[in-house]
Amino acid sequence: MAMNSPVDREFRYAQRWRLEASALREILLDCGLTEELKWRSPCYAHGGKNICIIQRMKPFLALMFFKGALLPDPDGVLERQGPHSRAGYRMRFTSVQDVVGAQRSIRSLVLDAIEAERKGHKVEMGDSLAYPEELLAFLEEDPEFKAAFARLTPGRQRGYVLHFSGAKQSKTRLARVRRSRGKILAGKGFHDR
Repeated sequence: MAMNSPVDREFRYAQRWRLEASALREILLDCGLTEELKWRSPCYAHGGKNICIIQRMKPFLALMFFKGALLPDPDGVLERQGPHSRAGYRMRFTSVQDVVGAQRSIRSLVLDAIEAERKGHKVEMGDSLAYPEELLAFLEEDPEFKAAFARLTPGRQRGYVLHFSGAKQSKTRLARVRRSRGKILAGKGFHDR
């Protein structure tokens, strides 16, 4: 590992959870994973397939497994990231002792995740979302918007639909669709900058 790699610099200059993330990094690299920065976070892969990513949250450090929904979790350490997450499950840490104490679970989950990738397992995405009426009307009224929305990845489309549907009032849903038009035309997801 190069001492001046982008990942190394991210660990060296991190303001939050530096020691905990470094302990986690050591375990992940010892599992034979490669690392690089993706989405501005240390991401770990095996055979070119993403396995997990370190997430620095304010109240905790997380290790998110991209296909965590597929992994056996006999120790009960994985949690959903939120009510709408379907594939990625994470572990939480608030101290170096938490990381060290979970080392066996981490290694087991990494091995299971590598095996799931090797076998080509996919997370079932379940039911499709119901598009709010305001979005459907806007798609029909604006062909450029409709084409741009269709070009978005399924995950980005889902993010927008959840955002639009989250409003209780029709006028708020419509305002959200209108405000998102520029980002959608630019091919960006709801959370993209």
